Amino acid sequence: MRTDMGKIILTGDRPTGRLHVGHYAGSLRRRVELQNSGDYDKVYIMIADAQALTDNADNPEKVRQNIVEVALDYMACGLDPAKSIIFIQSQIPELCELTMYYMNLVTVSRLQRNPTVKNEIKMRNFEASIPTGFFCYPISQASDITAFKATTVPAGEDQMPMVEQTKEIVHKFNSTYGEVLTDPDILLPDNEACLRLPGIDGKAKMSKSLGNCIYLSEEPEDIKKKVMSMYTDPEHIRIEDPGKIEGNTVFTYLDAFSRPEHFARYCTDYADLEEMKEHYRRGGLGDVKVKKFLNNVMQEELEPIRNRRKEFQKDIPYVYEVLKKGSEAARETAAQTLHEVRDAMKINYFDDVELIKAQSERFENK
Repeated sequence: MRTDMGKIILTGDRPTGRLHVGHYAGSLRRRVELQNSGDYDKVYIMIADAQALTDNADNPEKVRQNIVEVALDYMACGLDPAKSIIFIQSQIPELCELTMYYMNLVTVSRLQRNPTVKNEIKMRNFEASIPTGFFCYPISQASDITAFKATTVPAGEDQMPMVEQTKEIVHKFNSTYGEVLTDPDILLPDNEACLRLPGIDGKAKMSKSLGNCIYLSEEPEDIKKKVMSMYTDPEHIRIEDPGKIEGNTVFTYLDAFSRPEHFARYCTDYADLEEMKEHYRRGGLGDVKVKKFLNNVMQEELEPIRNRRKEFQKDIPYVYEVLKKGSEAARETAAQTLHEVRDAMKINYFDDVELIKAQSERFENK
């Protein structure tokens, strides 16, 4: 791995709607911690509009409208333009050229085996007719990561196959053309419950399309309504019945968001979450009480985010200026990487003085 550029983060989201607590638990909260840690030389946060268009090509306005929604959520959560470079993917044309070169290093059968691609194709009912851009987006993602020489990609476990594909492309490129690209590593959430937060209906994935999200910008009454409707243990019918923690969405959310100090504030019957779980398992603790506690936890977590977002919403031109400046800075870095890639591939014909000299000599001798 090349280490001359230091430790660099690249991560991002598709602008297909407002961000929800699944994004926050799985990546956003950690990004802010990493940004503020001082351990990284650069942090790149990408709004992946080009990737979003791979399965929204017939509805570009959806993507266009949601860019500012994602940017607002980013800044409301604490991503700071003074510390992180926030940019729009489509404004970096160098990424497209890198993608084209990487396509020659990946087989169709390898893309077909990518578990993330397989799952996404199934989820979007693309089995019969897969858009080529969507099929190839693991290669596009490799372009995004390598363009900024990212050493670290904070993401959920569903993105592990994508980062693995990037690593394969890096190794193939470097072994073929020379050591140019940086080999990245995924950084998973350190809280297991945050790896993939389920939807409020208990389904495996929180998804805008399934309508099972709690959005970061949600109003208090809407948060409460969603929490109180959450899926729990279907066999826990009466309060005195023993309850299951595993697969119980309310407890998964408490694992992800609750802290000991929340019990001191909102539920003094228990010192911590383990005590509450133990009571639920043996019976005598009702779902309503647990949900009311979770509602208090979620309200405390989301209130400052919602309030900051409302402040940023008052100056939308500023938000676009942040994205413009971030995109300009990101493009400068991507252009340098592309220059190095073209040099390594020896397609920098007009800069290659030795090539021109050798060709001149070759034809002089004829």
